[in-house]
Amino acid sequence: MKASAFVYPWDVNGDPEAPARIAALGVEQVTLAAAYHSTRALTPRHPRHRIVTAEHAAVLYPADDRWEGRELHPYPAGDWAPGDAFGEAAAALTDAGLEVHTWVVLAHNSRLGAEHPGTSVVNAYGDRYPWAPCIAQPATRAYLTDLAAEAAVRPGARGTELESLGWYGLQHLHAHDKTGGVGLGDAGQYLMALCFCPACREGYGRHGLDGDELAAAVRTALEPVWQGVTPSDGGWTGVEKLLGETLANTTRAYRDETARTLQETAVRAVREAAPEGFQVLLHADPVSYHVGANPGVDPAHILSVADGVVVPCAGGTGTLTPFARQGRQGAVIAANFTVVSGMGGSPGTLAADASEARRLGATELRLYHAGLASDDDLETVRSALAGR
Repeated sequence: MKASAFVYPWDVNGDPEAPARIAALGVEQVTLAAAYHSTRALTPRHPRHRIVTAEHAAVLYPADDRWEGRELHPYPAGDWAPGDAFGEAAAALTDAGLEVHTWVVLAHNSRLGAEHPGTSVVNAYGDRYPWAPCIAQPATRAYLTDLAAEAAVRPGARGTELESLGWYGLQHLHAHDKTGGVGLGDAGQYLMALCFCPACREGYGRHGLDGDELAAAVRTALEPVWQGVTPSDGGWTGVEKLLGETLANTTRAYRDETARTLQETAVRAVREAAPEGFQVLLHADPVSYHVGANPGVDPAHILSVADGVVVPCAGGTGTLTPFARQGRQGAVIAANFTVVSGMGGSPGTLAADASEARRLGATELRLYHAGLASDDDLETVRSALAGR
């Protein structure tokens, strides 16, 4: 199976040995960040630094003039990725024989929410999630679509992987995060992800729901959760049990439609900007009501829109099956494994994990993350890929 490693530009720029070291892992491709959220990253081998602090979500290349005069626009990176950091890293990686695809983070942007709070998801209690742009808002949808097209189609890139192209919710590794004191479960997470901004209230209205009444119902449904009672029924059944079948299924229909149409529009925009043969993949979860960096999708629909999906497998490879069942000829189903031991990854089981992923229908591998891993982790990955 073809394998690709995730990489940041700052892993490569300023380290002349990085491209050859990544190529020596046995990967054929790198998925290189072109637009990324705020982060603090370890660079364990870089000759100039050990920690990179990306202070806010930014594009890692010079944005073009399409953004002039627009209220919502991408932010340039600071000194952590100056100039055309993506282009510099992409050229070095290409020279090392690696195929470069862009890695584009979309509906995850804390600075956007801080400077334009009206763009954020608002929960049933009126709390805003500044890291989570509401994808129902027309201006936000236009911003995300144009960002996808610009950041994806960078010079030298052969394809793209679009992350967070869908709903984001409460789950967010925020600075000094302290939201784990109550076990929300799948159902509680869904209810806390429901948005009540003006655009979403209007959307609920189109589906026959009153926004105020729905918000009150959500707050009532969550009361047992705050008291420490996690729904005994998992998955969607738990949501229906807390909120009631009619309300639950109506909110899901609205949110599924909103995400689906944004994904269609963004992928179409990327294709219109891209050269022939450019590959478009989405980071995706096969359960449509899930939210986050790997937003929920309908497998049959998304494989009719994009060239394939990158599927999180840190919790097991069962997430691959719903996509593989669609049986679409030529679709990429990339199994994404964390290979950084210190971040909960398991490079030591990569060979077995890859074999099981292949059995379940995966066609490619994604390895998170070549820049963050220790030397021991990288050596383990190298040995596993050598045995393919």
